[in-house]
Amino acid sequence: MRETPVVIVGGSLVGLTLSALLADQRVPHLLIERHTGTAIHPRAASFHQRTMEIFRGLGLQAAVEAAAAREFIQNGAIVAVDSLAGRELACFYRSVNQGVEDLSPTSRLFITQVGLEPLLRARAAEWGAEHRFATELLSFAQDADGVTVRLRPREGGDEEQVRARYLVAADGAHSPIRQALGIEMTGRGSFADCATIYFKADMRALINGRALSVVYVNRADQRSFFRFAIAENAGFLAVFATFDDEGRRESHAGTRLSTERCAALVRAALGVPDDHPVEVENVQYWNAMADTAATFRSGRIFLAGDAAHVMPPTGGFGGNTGVGDAHNLAWKLAMTARGEASDALLDSYDAERRPVAQLIVEQAYARYVARVDSSLPDTNRAPMLDDAAIELGPIYRSARVIDDGSVPPGPLDDPYTPSAAPGTRIPHLRLGADDSAASTLDLAGRAFVLVSADARWLDAAAGLDTRQIDGSIAARLGIGAAGALILRPDGVIGWRAREAAPDPRATLAQAIARLTGRASG
Repeated sequence: MRETPVVIVGGSLVGLTLSALLADQRVPHLLIERHTGTAIHPRAASFHQRTMEIFRGLGLQAAVEAAAAREFIQNGAIVAVDSLAGRELACFYRSVNQGVEDLSPTSRLFITQVGLEPLLRARAAEWGAEHRFATELLSFAQDADGVTVRLRPREGGDEEQVRARYLVAADGAHSPIRQALGIEMTGRGSFADCATIYFKADMRALINGRALSVVYVNRADQRSFFRFAIAENAGFLAVFATFDDEGRRESHAGTRLSTERCAALVRAALGVPDDHPVEVENVQYWNAMADTAATFRSGRIFLAGDAAHVMPPTGGFGGNTGVGDAHNLAWKLAMTARGEASDALLDSYDAERRPVAQLIVEQAYARYVARVDSSLPDTNRAPMLDDAAIELGPIYRSARVIDDGSVPPGPLDDPYTPSAAPGTRIPHLRLGADDSAASTLDLAGRAFVLVSADARWLDAAAGLDTRQIDGSIAARLGIGAAGALILRPDGVIGWRAREAAPDPRATLAQAIARLTGRASG
C-alpha cells in the first residue's frame, strides 16, 4: 500500500486549484478524477478579483489573462434584456470592473474552465503533483490515523490501495463522499431544473459592437442568460425556466429538450426570425440549488467546492467560492502535514469557510430571485450586499485568528475602507510609486510572514519570514511605526500589534503558538 499526505478526489476547477496550491507548498499528494481530462464544456466563466489574486500567487495571472482574452471580450457589461435584439431592461454593470480598479492588483475577468483548468493542471504538475485521470474511487475508510482509499482505472486494470493522512472531497454537487459520510445539505434546496444550450450562430449584427459579458433574458416565454464567444459566432444560453402562452411555468427546462426546441429557445432569446441559422452543439441539464453542507470536516476528510456548497450562477460566485475553499485549506494541510501545526489548525477550515459559504449562497439566491425569477419565495431573503465586499471582504473568525479588538462587526469588511484587522484579507497597497509595483498581497509566502516597519520586531522574529515596509504603508495597515502584523499564507492577517511590545520575541512566539493551534486562545 502506497502512502501520501493528501488524496484529492475531483480534478475539476477546485481540485486542480488545491493541487496547485499544495504543490506550491511542496506537499506530495495524489489527485484522482474519473473523467479522462479537464473540462470540455465552458462552465464557470466569471472569476473575481480575489480568485485572480490566488492565481497571481501561483504565478499564473498573466497566463490566465492571456487565455481569457482569447475566449471573451473582457470588462463588458452585465445587462437584462427582453431579447438581444430588443430592449435593455436593466443594467447591473456597464463594465464588470467599474469602481473596483484600485482594490486589487488584479481584475475581474471571464474565462471558461476549458481555458483555465489546463493552466492549473500544468502548474501543479510542474511542481511535482501526481494526477490520475480516468480513475475511479471505489471506496474509502478513515480511522484515527488516516484514510485508506481504493482506486481503479476506469478502462480496467488492477485495484490499488492508497493510504493518506487526509482526504479532500472536491467531487461535485452530488458528492458521493459527502453522501457516504452522511453530511446533510441545508438551505433553499432545488428550485429550478435548467438547461444550458451550447450553440453556433452569427450574432455580430445583434451585438453590434457592444461589450457584453453577461446578458440576462427576461421574456414572457423564458428566463435565461447568454454568454458569447469573442468571435460572436457561438455561445451558450442557460435556460432557467420556460412559460406557456398563458404565462404558466411549464414542466421545467431541465426535461429533455429536442434539438428543434433548443434552437427555438435560442432564436427567441436572440430576437431573430425562425429561419435564422442556429446550430445546437450540446445541451447540459442541471439543477439550480442554494445549499450548504452542515459541516466541511468529518475527521480526516474535508469538503471543498460544490461538494460543500451549491448555488445558482447569478453573481458568478460558485467557482470563486470553491477556489477560496482551496486557498484556505491548502496551507493548513501543508503546515499540519509537515508537523508545524496541530490538528486544531485544520478545525479552523470549517469555522472560517462555512459561514462565508452560507452568506455567499444566500447572496447568489437573492440575485437569482431579483434578476431571474421573482416568483420564487423570498422568505427571509437576504438583502443584496455589495459585490466587491462579498469578493474581497469576508472576515474569518476562528480560534486561529487573534482578535485585537478592532475586528468590524458583521461578516464583511469594507474593501473601499479596509480595516486591516485580524481575520481580513490584507488591503491592496502598492509598494512602489507606479501601477506596476508589487502589492502588499505579494508579501504573503508559504509560511507565516512578519510585516513591520520597526527593526525591533524584525530582529525578534526568530524562525519567521520577515518583510520590512515603510512607515506610510505601515500606517495604512494600522500598525504605525512601532507595530507589526503576521500575515498567513492565504494573505489573511492572523495577528496584529498596533504598538511596540516589551518583549517582542515572547509576544511573537505566543502568537505563532496560537495561530498554529499549539496553544489555545
